[in-house]
Amino acid sequence: MIQSSNKILVPIDFSEQSLVALEQSYNIAREYQAEITLLHVIEESGMLAKFFSKQQHEDVKKNAQQELDKLALDVEKKSKFVVNTLVAKGSIYEKVAEVAELINATMIVMGTNGDDFKKKRFIGSNALRVVRESSVPVITIKGKHHRKGCKNIVLPLDLSKETREKVTKAIELSKLFGGAAIRVVSVLFTSDEFIVNRLTRQLGQVKAFLEKEEIECTAEIIKGIKGKETLAGNILEYATKVEGDLIMIMTQQEVDFTEYFIGSSAQEIIYHSTIPVLSIRPLPKKDTTLFPNPY
Repeated sequence: MIQSSNKILVPIDFSEQSLVALEQSYNIAREYQAEITLLHVIEESGMLAKFFSKQQHEDVKKNAQQELDKLALDVEKKSKFVVNTLVAKGSIYEKVAEVAELINATMIVMGTNGDDFKKKRFIGSNALRVVRESSVPVITIKGKHHRKGCKNIVLPLDLSKETREKVTKAIELSKLFGGAAIRVVSVLFTSDEFIVNRLTRQLGQVKAFLEKEEIECTAEIIKGIKGKETLAGNILEYATKVEGDLIMIMTQQEVDFTEYFIGSSAQEIIYHSTIPVLSIRPLPKKDTTLFPNPY
């Protein structure tokens, strides 16, 4: 097996959903020719942990390491990837972000059980907290069944200044997956002529740019109905309609608001999407407004 500079980090708690995420990580690892690192985090918080002796803590860690090594061996036999393992103690989301930085991970792929969005909106699950704090792109996996590879990348766009960065990353992923189509979508909840024209012009520029890159693409504006459906709901409905394999979102709606802000629409997409969601934190203070007309 050949060592690789690219590394995919997969947090494992041995639940069904984390194993589904592991299977999905093969697609990414194959295209990046990457190694896979399996990480199991033993949480030190909780009432029971306080009553464990030092030996009991060591036994828990030893058992977890044995289970992780067994899983890694199975993955290596089936997939031929180089698989590394690591057991850590502490806060799950902090350790995942810390290890991702330590190994210089290319991407994190992790399962999420989609806990009730309203209850978790402000505190967030471990998956959401990883998305919030990681500087590494994160793919969250909620659904149980996914196609192999990636044929359609769904790219929601608005009039934010990160447009160029979003499209550039989508192009990179499209080429990585051997020419996946990019389905650009914007949702409008207003009939304001100025905004409609500006968004229409932007989508036209993006579509022309993608076509110049010889990437199959479509660009569509959806008219949202206030009170009937959320922005996230419209995007998820569209992604299902076009048979999306991956939804790509930026997780900070306002980069300057706070370092770890995640907008409510991004949260809702992560929680409710059965299609894998790639969350990327935009680069700070970078004006990436519109594309010049390529013609």
